[in-house]
Amino acid sequence: MKIFLASGNVNKLNELRDALEASNLVFDIVSADEIGGMPDVEESGRTFEENALLKANALRMQGPAEALYLADDSGLEVDFLDGKPGVISARYAGEPCDDEANNDKLLREMEGVAERKCRFRCVLALVGNGIKVTFSGSCEGLLLMERRGAGGFGYDPLFLPEESKNTFAEISKEDKALISHRARALAKLVDYLSET
Repeated sequence: MKIFLASGNVNKLNELRDALEASNLVFDIVSADEIGGMPDVEESGRTFEENALLKANALRMQGPAEALYLADDSGLEVDFLDGKPGVISARYAGEPCDDEANNDKLLREMEGVAERKCRFRCVLALVGNGIKVTFSGSCEGLLLMERRGAGGFGYDPLFLPEESKNTFAEISKEDKALISHRARALAKLVDYLSET
């Protein structure tokens, strides 16, 4: 069965494909490009769950009725900033989305702050005929005072997970897949699909 991913992010598409391949499930994760691309969605939700469902349902409107639609909403929550950037992580520094500008803004706001506790959080929403479920995962860590590493994307160069001495931008894709917020949400999705 096809699962259409409600995102234009190639990194997310690859992570989802890798997770499903490793689980030996017979689901084919395909890009929204196969059904005309991801429609413009105003991410007006106040939570990751609300935004993920908005995106999944928007893509479902233009695809085959029998398919499943999966959306992800994720971001970085910094305790000192009362959970910001949170649901606006991708556009924290404004439009158009720019990882470097977002990181720069966050570093400016946290300059001189000793309390660096934060977490990455991810919510996956799966919708289809009679299906509307969400799966959440998080990864606790610390926000660094400067970037480290050339890999990953988004806030990865600033995020030091509790389980590693390296940032998400320094660890391998395989190691990240063991501990990341998205990996933990994906594990719950895989469990659900295994029982379906």
